[in-house]
Amino acid sequence: MASTDLYEELRPPAFAIAYRMLASVSEAEDVVQEGLLRLHRTLESGEQIESPRAFVSTVVTRLSIDQLRSARVRRETYTGEWLPEPLVAAEEGDPAWEAELADSLSFAFLVVLESLSPEQRAAFLLREVFDYPYDRIADIVGKSEDNVRQLTARARRHVEEHKPRYEPSLELRNELAQRFIAAARDGELEQLESLLAEDVVLHGDGGGKAPAIARPLVGRGRVAKALASWARSGALAGGFELRPVEVNGQPGALGIDAVEDAILGVLVFDIADGRIQAINSVVNPDKLQHLGPLADPYAFLKRRRSKND
Repeated sequence: MASTDLYEELRPPAFAIAYRMLASVSEAEDVVQEGLLRLHRTLESGEQIESPRAFVSTVVTRLSIDQLRSARVRRETYTGEWLPEPLVAAEEGDPAWEAELADSLSFAFLVVLESLSPEQRAAFLLREVFDYPYDRIADIVGKSEDNVRQLTARARRHVEEHKPRYEPSLELRNELAQRFIAAARDGELEQLESLLAEDVVLHGDGGGKAPAIARPLVGRGRVAKALASWARSGALAGGFELRPVEVNGQPGALGIDAVEDAILGVLVFDIADGRIQAINSVVNPDKLQHLGPLADPYAFLKRRRSKND
């Protein structure tokens, strides 16, 4: 019988695969739990498993492929723009390992992966991110090694064509994010504009369950005005706080309803060339449940309107 320590050791690498496949914390956790449960049942039956880690990664990848097929149908009817479910860094963990894999967590990277087929996504991630050999990937996805090489090559070309740019220094990225948060808190329009790239894009994901922009906003002036308006709305509603956090390996912030001390949303910043290139705002409560207590966005807006009356 396997020990609890074994399952806890296998959970992080299995989650690393599942989350990148599904771009959803909740769905990844479900898939990992099922993978560990199947391992437990197999070991309990007395069957010998040479590599429990290989067993779980195989199960998790196959389950993720199946999940992606059904997710594609659901996302065709998704209300508004779809963004990944944010993964906020925990204090614990292996910093070196997390830093090594951080680029493959970014929102921009995960959105690019969305345009790949489930099998392409699996082959690319297992090869390019987790360094699996081709014969092992072929066994996992149920295809020939030649097919896997072709899947990976096509996926690699696609990702390279749409590869996001990042400021190489995490220190500089964090510094710029801190300046942005301060300017947004104070509603400093000119300061906000100075931190944004000329063609900056503001993305919003409310999923039809929270107020969000209907489509991406493009351009420094439009985005800065929208952000300044959000800051004013927060002040009218009794307080809106941005708390710096690391989200998907990037600088980000939790948007907090100061009255309720609960989460309204998450911001994630794409930073390159000394400017913020994109801001991703996730306010769909279904994608925030794993982060802690959630505020009611409609109650927040109602407080703001009552201040105007």
